[in-house]
Amino acid sequence: MKKSLVFLIPLFFCGFALAQTAPASAPESAASRLAGNKLDKAQLSANLDSVGKLLESSSAARQIESSKAPEAILRRDRARELHRAARAALDQDNLEKASALLTESRSTFFDAVRFAAPEEVNAKKLENDYLLRLESVNALLAAYKRVSDEKSAKGVKETVGQIEKSIAAAALLAKDRKFAEARAEVDRGYLVAKAGLTSLRSGDTLTRSLNFASKEEEFHYEIDRNNTHQMLIKVLVDDQKASGDMVRNFLSKAAEFRLRADAAASRKDFAEAVKLLEDSTAELVRAIRNAGIYIPG
Repeated sequence: MKKSLVFLIPLFFCGFALAQTAPASAPESAASRLAGNKLDKAQLSANLDSVGKLLESSSAARQIESSKAPEAILRRDRARELHRAARAALDQDNLEKASALLTESRSTFFDAVRFAAPEEVNAKKLENDYLLRLESVNALLAAYKRVSDEKSAKGVKETVGQIEKSIAAAALLAKDRKFAEARAEVDRGYLVAKAGLTSLRSGDTLTRSLNFASKEEEFHYEIDRNNTHQMLIKVLVDDQKASGDMVRNFLSKAAEFRLRADAAASRKDFAEAVKLLEDSTAELVRAIRNAGIYIPG
């Protein structure tokens, strides 16, 4: 069974590090002192065999072969050459040369492993990132449906449809293992779900559930809501639509309200800052809707 290099690489390097540091840290035996720390041919021969197996039949060797990464293959081939040279030196009883070549062979092979690993590691990370974001958007969608039912909110069907469309599109991309594109698509659904849920803050239901401890806490909540809608502008509205007169006007007003809100917050007037942030977010919602995309707000 194929093992992940995420685990193999540290094991190889630990083994290599131990092999390199053990002589310095281990107590010197009487035998080694009497022998003047001479290299042992039998031990070198055993090490050669061990490294040979590492180069040819280990999981790391198979991973290098399957990766087809040019740099990894090049270094693997160089490690083989060094290993053969080490074997020849040993056959000629040149133990010091054999030992040096063997160390270089092993080190070169580890370089090959590093060049083979990134693509697999990166692909796995992209997949995990997509799955985590998918889990988040599904949780937000469920919460949005639940809260909107409690409040009998308008536009829920359109918003849910848009979120589910992003989830479905992301699933198709993930099926083809296009996890970067799938993550980008599911991010759109995530932002719409988050914007939809936070837009329901006003009214008895969420006001009670949020129960802000202070206006400053509410200010930070509104900052996050405003930032979410700004990200939605970047993700959902293309440059051509954003440059239209109506959309640009809404965005200009949103930016003005945001600046005034920041100024009010710097004076510790959080009540005024919250009101200005709500006005800013409302302008962002109008900009997005005017660009032809329905979102709640």
